[in-house]
Amino acid sequence: MARCCPYTALHDEPAPPPSNELDHLWAGIMADPNRYIILAEIEREVAGSCELIIVPNLTHGQRPYGLIENVVTGPDFRRKGCASAVLNYARGIAAEQNCYKLMLMTGGRDGNHALYEKAGFNRHDKTAFVQWL
Repeated sequence: MARCCPYTALHDEPAPPPSNELDHLWAGIMADPNRYIILAEIEREVAGSCELIIVPNLTHGQRPYGLIENVVTGPDFRRKGCASAVLNYARGIAAEQNCYKLMLMTGGRDGNHALYEKAGFNRHDKTAFVQWL
């Protein structure tokens, strides 16, 4: 069985310890029909992942939109096409779900910007604002 790529690579936070609350949270995520956890594997190791959320919408002909979060590639698997693969797979799901757009936000690392632009995203059409709670 494949091991999970550590989300600790995203924010340098320790992995949460196993608990009933964590199991309940994971079960809720997996039960949500509008949520997809997309994995890239290399030699039975989870090398990268992203999460896609399909958001119902009242505009654009009532077509939903897709939101990508938590794009992560394990340090040992970077520059092997994992992020591109999970983003392409997410795009395919979004298209199947009749989404009119696909969005993601990223931090300030320039290498990520080039990756996302190569994957077809552009940083010029919208401006993101974040309010941390």
